[in-house]
Amino acid sequence: MITLENVTKVFETKGKRVVAVNNVSMSIKKGELCVLLGPSGSGKTTLMKMINRLCSITSGKILVESQDVREMDAIQLRRQMGYVIQQVGLFPNKTVKDNIATVPKLLHWPRSKIDERIDQLLAMMNLDPATFKDRYPRELSGGQQQRIGVARALAADPPIMLMDEPFGAVDPITRRVIQDEFLNLQEQMKKTIIFVSHDIDEAIKMGDRIALLNEGMLIQYGSPEEILALPKNEFVGDFVGKDRTIKQLGLLTVQEAMETNPILVITSRSLSEAKRIMRENHLEYVPVVDEHKVLKGYLGLVEIEQQQGRIEDALNPADVIAGDSSIREALSRMMQRVVDFLCVCDHQGHLEGILRFKDIRALLRKRYGGMK
Repeated sequence: MITLENVTKVFETKGKRVVAVNNVSMSIKKGELCVLLGPSGSGKTTLMKMINRLCSITSGKILVESQDVREMDAIQLRRQMGYVIQQVGLFPNKTVKDNIATVPKLLHWPRSKIDERIDQLLAMMNLDPATFKDRYPRELSGGQQQRIGVARALAADPPIMLMDEPFGAVDPITRRVIQDEFLNLQEQMKKTIIFVSHDIDEAIKMGDRIALLNEGMLIQYGSPEEILALPKNEFVGDFVGKDRTIKQLGLLTVQEAMETNPILVITSRSLSEAKRIMRENHLEYVPVVDEHKVLKGYLGLVEIEQQQGRIEDALNPADVIAGDSSIREALSRMMQRVVDFLCVCDHQGHLEGILRFKDIRALLRKRYGGMK
C-alpha cells in the first residue's frame, strides 16, 4: 500500500544542513496501523508529512499503491488521506456538522449524502447527532473535539489516514477511552494508518507494527511483540523500558489464558450438592450460574463448610473481566482486589471461563518460556 525507498529530508537552516530523515526504507501494508515512534526530533512527523507532500522529499521515493507521490496531483493526493493532528484544528467559526462536511463539500457530494455521513460518523464516535451536530468547537470538551477531528478525517472515507499524536492533548482517562473507541472502529474500517507517537505504551496498544526512529534514522521496524521481545540495540531497549516484560503482558488477552470449560454450580442445586462437587474436585471456589449460564457469583468452600440452605444465600459477588482484556489488566485487577481468580463474561453476563494465576503462568511459559 505505502512504500518508502531510501527517503531522506534535509533542511537548510541558517546556512546549516540538518538531516531530519535519513535514508528510511519501509513498507506499510493495506489495512495496517503503523506507529512512527521515537523521541522529540527523531523525524517522525517530517516523515509522515512527506507521505502527503506537506513536506517535500529531498531524495528517495514514496509510493502509494505503486504510484510515486511526487507524480500525483497534491490536492487529489491529500483528499484520499484523512489527516488528524494533536491540536485537532477544528474551524472555530463552523459547527460540528460543517467541520465534518469540509472535504465532502469540496468533492461536491449531494447534501443528503453529506447529512447521512455526518449522522453516521457522529454515531460511530458515540456522540448523539441531534445533540452535537449544531454545536461549535468551543462548546465541546477536549475529548469531544478530538472525536470530531477523527470524524472529519473519515468523512470522505479515505483509504489512508495520517494521525500526528492525535490523542496527546487530552487527559489520560479520556485518552484511553478514545484509543479503545478508535481501535474498535479500525476493526470495522481496516484503514491504512500512519500514527505518530512518542509514547511506547500507546504504540504497543495501537500499532500492528512500530517504526522506531532516532535522529532521523529507522532503528527497528516490527510488530510490538518483536520490538519488546527482541530489541535491536541498547537504544531500543532503553526506549521501550526496563519493564518491557511487563509491557508484553499488554499484548496477551484473557481469552488466550482462561479456562473455557470450568466446573460450575447451577443455582437450582442445593448447597450440600455444591459442597460435594467442590470437595470431589478439590476446588476452593466455584462460579455459580443460572440455567442460562448467566453468572450469579461464586462460592468459597471454607465459607460454606458449616452452612445449610440455599445457594443464593451463600453467594459472594464475583470479580468479572472481559475476554478481550489484556493479561496486564487482569493481573492488575487481581492484585487490586486481592483475589486469586476472575470470572470471564460476555457483555450479557454469560460466563465464558475463569482466569487464575496458574492459567497466566501456563500461557507465559508457552509464549515466552516463562518469566524470570
